Amino acid sequence: MTTILPPNPESLHIEPERPGDAHAISAMTTAAFAPMPFSDGDEARVIDDLRQAGALTLSLVAITDEGELVGHIAFSPVQIDGHPGDWYGLGPVCAAPERQRQGVGSALITTGLDRLRHLGAAGCVLLGNPDYYRRFGFLSDPTLTYHGQPNRYFQRLVLEGPPATGDASFHPAFDGPG
Repeated sequence: MTTILPPNPESLHIEPERPGDAHAISAMTTAAFAPMPFSDGDEARVIDDLRQAGALTLSLVAITDEGELVGHIAFSPVQIDGHPGDWYGLGPVCAAPERQRQGVGSALITTGLDRLRHLGAAGCVLLGNPDYYRRFGFLSDPTLTYHGQPNRYFQRLVLEGPPATGDASFHPAFDGPG
């Protein structure tokens, strides 16, 4: 299923990652996060490790009409209190440096959340800027913690059913090479 969203004069297609996209996703992710002061530079490795572990529930790319890959988003399973379930983590998400602040990330997030709903996901969590992710319905909830502590940057979005409570953990790929 392809979603077409027009963030610019050209159309943008949101599609599942295709065979052969891994190198372009890695290079774009590295370039997109390089100038970010909050980044430790391991976002591309996280995506590669999730892919290798078979833990990419959704891996979506933003493609222009000309076929240029200009964005990527990953969703992977999370555990609540050490138990797998139907909650997912959003991230990393990025747009090519020259396409940032043009709606690429928003298109990827909106499409990804819609697809999670269609998969029957109960919710989604992330670590990110509350001012940015609030527009998609994410909020901090002190009853859902990360590393045992409330964190205003750790946010959740309920997609179906009650909010999750407890301590959430991302896939081990987020912990670094092991």
